[in-house]
Amino acid sequence: MKVVSNFANLVYQATKKIPKGKISTYGQVARYIGRPKSYRAVGNALNKNPFAPKVPCHRVVTGAGLLGGFAYSSNKKRDMLKQEGIEIRKNRVVDFKEKLFVFRDTKY
Repeated sequence: MKVVSNFANLVYQATKKIPKGKISTYGQVARYIGRPKSYRAVGNALNKNPFAPKVPCHRVVTGAGLLGGFAYSSNKKRDMLKQEGIEIRKNRVVDFKEKLFVFRDTKY
């Protein structure tokens, strides 16, 4: 059993809610968990995600729709998103707003 911080656990639980074929942003995850200024910390937690692919960290991108970082390489992240029907052009999600998952339930 992996031991992670409370913050990382919140990030992973939120990220698990993002369905296949959708993306969210580091900022949206940060707001959802009640830490709106912690988008960089969200990225750091996802970079260390020991539960991939069960926690689909590849589905989290920047607020501008750019891929952002990925522990296994940005090419791998792009390929995983493409397999889920997310089109990427010039390192950016095409139809970003249409592919965006919005957290609608209550936060933790």
